[in-house]
Amino acid sequence: MSADAAVMASAALDRLLHRSTVINVKGDSYRLADRRKTGNPAAAHAAAEAADAAPA
Repeated sequence: MSADAAVMASAALDRLLHRSTVINVKGDSYRLADRRKTGNPAAAHAAAEAADAAPA
C-alpha cells in the first residue's frame, strides 16, 4: 500500500467513524467456526491468521 493510499484510507475512516462507537469483538467468527466444523483445518488456520492480522 502506498503512503497516499494509507492517508486516503485513514481520512475516509476518520470521516465515517468520527461519531461512531467502535466495538472490537474477540473470538471466532461464525465463518471460521463453520470452517473448523467442516474439517478444513488449513482454511480455518488461514482465516484465523487473517483475522489476527486485521488492524484493531
